[in-house]
Amino acid sequence: MNPFRKTTATVPAPTGQGPAISLDKVPPGLVNLTKTAAISLEKKGLTGQRAAVYLVPDRSGSMLRFYRDGTVQHLAEQALGLSANLDDDGTVPVIFFDTNAYRPIPVSLDDYQGRIDREHQALGRMGTTNYAAAMQMVIDHYTTSGATEPAFVIFQTDGGPDSRREAEHALCAASRLPIFWQFVGFGTDRFDFLRKLDELPVPRKRAVDNAGFFEAGSDPRAMSDGDLYDRLM
Repeated sequence: MNPFRKTTATVPAPTGQGPAISLDKVPPGLVNLTKTAAISLEKKGLTGQRAAVYLVPDRSGSMLRFYRDGTVQHLAEQALGLSANLDDDGTVPVIFFDTNAYRPIPVSLDDYQGRIDREHQALGRMGTTNYAAAMQMVIDHYTTSGATEPAFVIFQTDGGPDSRREAEHALCAASRLPIFWQFVGFGTDRFDFLRKLDELPVPRKRAVDNAGFFEAGSDPRAMSDGDLYDRLM
């Protein structure tokens, strides 16, 4: 499964020779993450590939501890490290979701420290887990952005969605777009629904295999950056 496949099931050739952003333009706090992400991309033959990286973090009530201990902030930094290799704009659109999906917030290389907590706090009360609304927000943002490269979406959650039917429909509808959804499970849920999404049949349910899933466990910070990038890829 290649996360950058097109709807024709062909893999686009890399469009550059190395990282999209040179290391001398990456802030010191993200240099090691950028280097580590580059190693994982090289392992998969994806050095020079270009893509827009999105981060979609769950802010349902059960996610509170992962915000308080900095785990979601760290995931945003890992996303920026990956994005520095794939996208030359130095920005990751972050789409928080709970009962609703919230407008994309650009988190950039020059404004990332503590950003997740500030934006999370500004949204107020935490809600439920509406995958479909978050996925539609990504689709709308991507299709109106004028992007010519594929999108790689890191979709983080700690449980199942409010409506499984709507979430599955959104994923299948998106399979005709150059968007790959990498679901990342935090916590101890069994994630049966995400495992089902990962295995939806092609072409009976969706045009291409446009999703993956892995568990980061109850302590995602215990997973090394290299391991996380390897699993994302």
